[in-house]
Amino acid sequence: MAKYLVIVESPAKVKTIKKFLGKNYEVTASNGHVRDLPKSQLGIDVEHDFEPKYITIRGKGDILANLRKEVKKADKIYLATDPDREGEAISWHLANALKLEGKNVYRISFNEITKNAVKASLKTPREVDMDLVNAQQARRMLDRMVGYKISPLLWAKVKRGLSAGRVQSVALRMICDREEEINAFIPDEYWTLEAKLAVKGEKRPLIAKFYGTEDGKQPIPSGEELERIKKEIEYAEYQVLEVKKGERVKKAPLPFTTSTLQQEASKALNFSIQKTMRIAQQLYEGIDVKGEGTVGLITYLRTDSVRISEEAKAAAKDYITGAYGEAYAAEHAGKKQNSAKIQDAHEAIRPSDITRTPVLVKESLSRDQFRLYQLIWKRFTASRMKEAVYETTSVTIKAGNYRFHVSAAKIAFDGFLSVYTAAGEEKEGGNVLAGSLDQDSVLTLMELDGKQHFTQPPAHYTEASLVKSLEELGIGRPSTYSPTITTILARRYVVKENKNLYVTELGEIVNSIMKESFPTIVDEHFTANMESLLDKVEEGAINWKTVVSNFYPDLKEAVDIAEKDLEKVKIEDEVTDVICEECGRNMVVKYGPHGKFLACPGFPDCRNTKPYLEKTGIPCPLCGGEVVIKKTKKGRKYYGCEHNPECSFISWQKPSKQPCPRCGSYMVEKGNKLACSGEQCGYSEKISKNEEKGK
Repeated sequence: MAKYLVIVESPAKVKTIKKFLGKNYEVTASNGHVRDLPKSQLGIDVEHDFEPKYITIRGKGDILANLRKEVKKADKIYLATDPDREGEAISWHLANALKLEGKNVYRISFNEITKNAVKASLKTPREVDMDLVNAQQARRMLDRMVGYKISPLLWAKVKRGLSAGRVQSVALRMICDREEEINAFIPDEYWTLEAKLAVKGEKRPLIAKFYGTEDGKQPIPSGEELERIKKEIEYAEYQVLEVKKGERVKKAPLPFTTSTLQQEASKALNFSIQKTMRIAQQLYEGIDVKGEGTVGLITYLRTDSVRISEEAKAAAKDYITGAYGEAYAAEHAGKKQNSAKIQDAHEAIRPSDITRTPVLVKESLSRDQFRLYQLIWKRFTASRMKEAVYETTSVTIKAGNYRFHVSAAKIAFDGFLSVYTAAGEEKEGGNVLAGSLDQDSVLTLMELDGKQHFTQPPAHYTEASLVKSLEELGIGRPSTYSPTITTILARRYVVKENKNLYVTELGEIVNSIMKESFPTIVDEHFTANMESLLDKVEEGAINWKTVVSNFYPDLKEAVDIAEKDLEKVKIEDEVTDVICEECGRNMVVKYGPHGKFLACPGFPDCRNTKPYLEKTGIPCPLCGGEVVIKKTKKGRKYYGCEHNPECSFISWQKPSKQPCPRCGSYMVEKGNKLACSGEQCGYSEKISKNEEKGK
């Protein structure tokens, strides 16, 4: 009897796939990559056509030895690694490491680990796709060049253990740029006005929002302007000018891609990007479901495609028709407008079987597995349903020369909303208008309510919004988002507090070095262009070594210049006037995981360390002590009083010696301006040249 060997990546898949195949199939795992570039050197022969030097990964010798034994017994070998660039490269490395040339070797791939999908892949084997392999090789080599050429410079300039990366350095720059925007933001004051109106014959009052004049929309920039408008309309006659009824359609959402799943799981479930990918991997590889055994619950989790197979469409239509009625099943779903042909061989992330509802598998899943599976199931089901329809009513009310608006919507047909509402979106239709409201309705003013507001700065990046921005800019790919964010958090360039990402002092230093010495590497457009070139390698349109050989000379030149500049700068520890109480030496400033700290230069004999409080020379606005730069436990920089905790002064922006001329509060630096710290004041002025010189 013939013996067949199926090699997969993950041991977790072995059990699931073995169940689908007969006794003459042996299923075993490579445990990911078996070969890689060496850790001790660049591993790329730049003198000889940029040939990579691959070696067996440490610890993988025994796995390869066992695989070789299985290969000898097999008549046919099926390489069944993941259906993406990385998986294709692992299959190619396995073929080389196991010396499979001349043997019956086939590449198979499946988008979901189900009996039908696995058996169908065995019927349609193919060769390893070298375009996919070369795209992965090019990406790996570019990342290696950036990391191995630039990281040693950061070690010399700042401290050992730091790293630069082709995608991670751009992500860090984006977070730093956003932080600068927020710090430089000066809020603008504006007011809103609502009229509470009694409608004759109705118990419920009508709340109308100020719109403007008969000529168009008019903002209310100040309290004085608000009072002027209120005086004009306080005794005016309020009458309905127009009642417009209409219909609005809300389209069903698209099924999940990697990035949209990461974003929604962050918003709806409060999962980190890393946690989402870990749990999705478990759902894909297989869960032991009561009564069914081990089954893969979702399709492959790394994809940029929203495509759905014809079989999945038909199954969804049957399920929705049976569970919700024919009126709810969509004939076709909308398509994502995306010019990039990124991994579109895949499908969107969906349940492998729509009839396997979250309730049916709940007992077999952990709480987090259930919540993520439910999110994926609901989103996919909603994507195959009809849009929701709202009946809308818009009312224009006249008060002298001014206009007020009232709008309301109620659901006429809930469509996909019967299954799924995205995080942060509420079902509309709470504002209900009296059905009898028309131009003859008698309105009486009950109250005018004016409220002060200030424009808000851009929001800090969260993991979800950073992924969204990286995707929109074309930086990175589904497999890179999670490791990129994990790396910048692990290096402590960035800290996470209440979902928000904040730059640490260390992150600011690394970013400024990268911007100064390697502006191209941290340029968003350059990085996005490099991604599109790598996609063209995947399509077979560009030779992979052309991309690598064009990139390297410019990088080497920038590194050589930076090395020369570094030679001119003798990096010594900054000596302070703080005396070590244990040995009497003057303590020095060092860099640690959280940024600067004071350490005794007598290390290792004396191991005394202290927090480093950098003085600003600015008096504390509360007690007159000196303002010093401090850091939160996670490493985020702020300004506080040296007399803390006796004095409670704290500010995220640098305070100024100059008080606000309007209200007397302390001022803070925001970019090239000074702004009053008092929320109700709003005063700001440009920083004078003398002050800028003194900074």
